[in-house]
Amino acid sequence: MTESTEPGRARPEGRGRADPAEQPLGDPDLRDLLVRATIVEQRVRRAVELRRSTDPDPDDDFRGLYLTDENVTRLLDEEGARGFPALTGAPSEPRPGSRLSALAAEFGLTPLDTEILLIALVPDLDDRFEAFYAYLNDDVSRRRPSIGLALGLCGTAPSDAAARARLAAGGPLRAGGLLLAEDLDRPFLSRSLRVPDRVAAHLLGDDTPDPRLADLLAPWQAVPGVGDPAPLAGVLADGVTLAYLSEDQGGAGTALAASALTSAGRGVLGLDLARLAEDPAPAEAVRSLVREARLTGAGLVCAPLDAVARERPHVLRLLTATPVPTVLVGRAPWDASWSAAPPLLLHAPRVGPSARGALWTEAYRRWAPGPLPPSIAPDHLLAPFLLTPEQVTGAARSAAQTARLDGGVLTPDHVRRGARAQNAAGLDRLARRIEPAVTWEDLVLPPDAHSQLRELTARARHRDRVLGEWGMRPGGGRGRGVSALFAGDSGTGKTMSAEVIAADLGLDLYTVDLATVIDKYVGETEKNLERIFTEAAGVNGVLLFDEADAIFGKRSDVKDAHDRYANVESAYLLQRMESFDGLAILATNLRANLDDAFTRRLDLVIDFPVPGPEQRLLLWDRCLGPTVPRGADLDLAFCAENFELAGGNIRSIAVTSAYLAADTGDEVTMETVIHAIQREYQKLGRLTLASEFGPYLELVQG
Repeated sequence: MTESTEPGRARPEGRGRADPAEQPLGDPDLRDLLVRATIVEQRVRRAVELRRSTDPDPDDDFRGLYLTDENVTRLLDEEGARGFPALTGAPSEPRPGSRLSALAAEFGLTPLDTEILLIALVPDLDDRFEAFYAYLNDDVSRRRPSIGLALGLCGTAPSDAAARARLAAGGPLRAGGLLLAEDLDRPFLSRSLRVPDRVAAHLLGDDTPDPRLADLLAPWQAVPGVGDPAPLAGVLADGVTLAYLSEDQGGAGTALAASALTSAGRGVLGLDLARLAEDPAPAEAVRSLVREARLTGAGLVCAPLDAVARERPHVLRLLTATPVPTVLVGRAPWDASWSAAPPLLLHAPRVGPSARGALWTEAYRRWAPGPLPPSIAPDHLLAPFLLTPEQVTGAARSAAQTARLDGGVLTPDHVRRGARAQNAAGLDRLARRIEPAVTWEDLVLPPDAHSQLRELTARARHRDRVLGEWGMRPGGGRGRGVSALFAGDSGTGKTMSAEVIAADLGLDLYTVDLATVIDKYVGETEKNLERIFTEAAGVNGVLLFDEADAIFGKRSDVKDAHDRYANVESAYLLQRMESFDGLAILATNLRANLDDAFTRRLDLVIDFPVPGPEQRLLLWDRCLGPTVPRGADLDLAFCAENFELAGGNIRSIAVTSAYLAADTGDEVTMETVIHAIQREYQKLGRLTLASEFGPYLELVQG
């Protein structure tokens, strides 16, 4: 055969005829597809032969633009070149149990739909069909079958309204994402048909998810021992397609949903709604996701619902209208406008302390096989943290990596740091984060105050067991939070005590900046506080409201509009504090200014008195520290006995003394300490009395 060398003419290369016996056809699904594709090949062959027999000018050089009869004949003679088996009694329906038959059943395809799908698919199985379709389309640039050509190959008249409807945008092929119609500006019959790559790959046995969804999928899996999935699994198996699992901080909603779908015989396809909210084309992503679920026989687990509930409710309406089982997980109350049909409403439990420890241990051993060190008790170390199953797994991996960096020996600090690493960063924009650097040994307080602080840490550590498993706070919409009031003069150790509690629990301390909260406009202060409480609900930390009387003040009689709105603000705070699930500490210098209703809702009220002489002596010694050089004449007992100062003032004096000693290159002596005390008195506006300074008064006068 002589190929054309005329400029602009195509030069298709021939292929040698392959022996079908040499083609690997062991996979039943692949053989079924190739057998059915053979039917399409024979139809194309008949169409080509018919065209030749009726072509009035077969010698026209421009017929088919670039493809000659010789080229097409050569391609047709290559039967089996792509492994198509010889057609001997091929079935008219897909083989039962094959991927093609499962796809037809899932998407509700008729035999005509299936034939059209195969006609559009074969160019992806054998590139000879590109030339065949280009020849039949009389346009070498159009190498896909048109709608008219596909209907003709199926023996259906192009004017058949029912057949045309199967290829409309609302038909199962196009609505399900199995077939794409291109060139939409062309007349209906001349529009090209194409099978998406993901559908072709699935029919060939590849279940790799669509790359379009790579950044949206979440690896949520079933977790044994977390809740009871049987009730939800039962209704999903019975045909319920929509459920909403509400959860609190540390809830096991996604794990419970995945377990229920697995028990119902479905796969699990997780969707991260926070990432979907940032997607530029969420509707397209949802369609791809639904097609993925239908191709693989999976159900959808979508979380967190709160990420799209307010800003993109139309995305929720798309998700709730899917034909596949869909379980939504979130914290927001369900809004009936999000779906046409009401969902099954359930509440997901938290991961209990014992289940949390077991899950952490199992996850940790994936990264560091072998027994845990004797000092590691995950149940106890993770008790203050409210973590989801996914966060527990992440905490275990983080702990393993940190331990490997530090030499390979796991310590309790590694466990706590791994848990803290799961915190969201939203609260950092609204409050100042402090990594605790002090311990109980650094705290100097009266025994009663010290004991109450220990009780507060016990409440925070065991609240899941007492309030959850034992049900000691039922009803009323009350949260499982722990709240306390630290009352005392400035410098008596309130902030430091909060830091010690955070360190003991392994949590971060977040100090709320009142400048970011209080607003002169009506209602804005409440909005700012709501943002803080909302972000704090996603963070395992201690929330400290310093100078709390500024925002938690007493309600008063209404004499003007200012009083009315001030009372509204206080009433809101009363309700919000009661429903808060975290650990909140209010610190104030003016306890009497706080509303009595706040006091009733607090778990503990701890008074911080001005320290006595014995406590002041300890404070002087600890504030100066072991490394600061001390002079022989330094009399800390005299300082503790004569100067009634709070711990914060003593620390300030110690720091000033150290600067004075560093400047002179000398030790810290009584002269430098007395000078620093004088400067502190000047700051406080206190008089320098001879009764206090005694024999050192002349140092002050000098």
